[in-house]
Amino acid sequence: MSKSDQPQGVAAEQAFEVLNPEDTRSLLTQHQTELAELPPDAPEFERSRLKLEIASDLLALEQKQQAWHQAKACLPFFLENQHWQQAVETCDVLYQCEQDDSVLALAQGVWLAVTFPVTPETTVAMLQHIVDETPADSDGAAVAAITAHYIADLRSHTEKRDSLLFLTTQIIAQVAKRHSQVSDQDMLEFWMERLELKDPTVFLPRLAKVLEIIVADRWWFDRDKLRQLIPDN
Repeated sequence: MSKSDQPQGVAAEQAFEVLNPEDTRSLLTQHQTELAELPPDAPEFERSRLKLEIASDLLALEQKQQAWHQAKACLPFFLENQHWQQAVETCDVLYQCEQDDSVLALAQGVWLAVTFPVTPETTVAMLQHIVDETPADSDGAAVAAITAHYIADLRSHTEKRDSLLFLTTQIIAQVAKRHSQVSDQDMLEFWMERLELKDPTVFLPRLAKVLEIIVADRWWFDRDKLRQLIPDN
């Protein structure tokens, strides 16, 4: 699979650049210098964006605890100012830091990515993480996979649409195979019917329940307040 076909995010983009440690350290120094040289009246978004870049650099250098603290400090600003894309990318970095609360960060990020108009590439990447975290025999992976396909179909309007839909179709097939040994299209159709994966009014609430189980009332934001900010379509 080419880089252009992969789901993207801050950490994902850097990972696929395959920078060696020396180049990554140079990039970290560059971002730290840019942050230090920002004037006091610089937009807070630019400051937070650079902090997130630094967190991603630290993650790439396996300095995961430092990356966690750097990224976590960015999240309140992005949420308070409705920068949903950057908020989800922050959660992606936090998840990849492999700290005690990293799975919590993943669930928060998935909720934000599905709820708000985040790019389909980033949303699919977050849902792929859910698939990876979920046991093979759990329905949760199936729900995450079909949601990824649904979001890709709903939001993708670029030349990458076909490749993204192909990717999400592959994710569904892989989940079906590991879940129920599904090996052909007829079996796949039956499996999707049996698990009620064809109606978003059914599978989206099920995804919400999966996230509730992961978070267990440890949400970092008030979802009811954020729901009031959902753009009208």
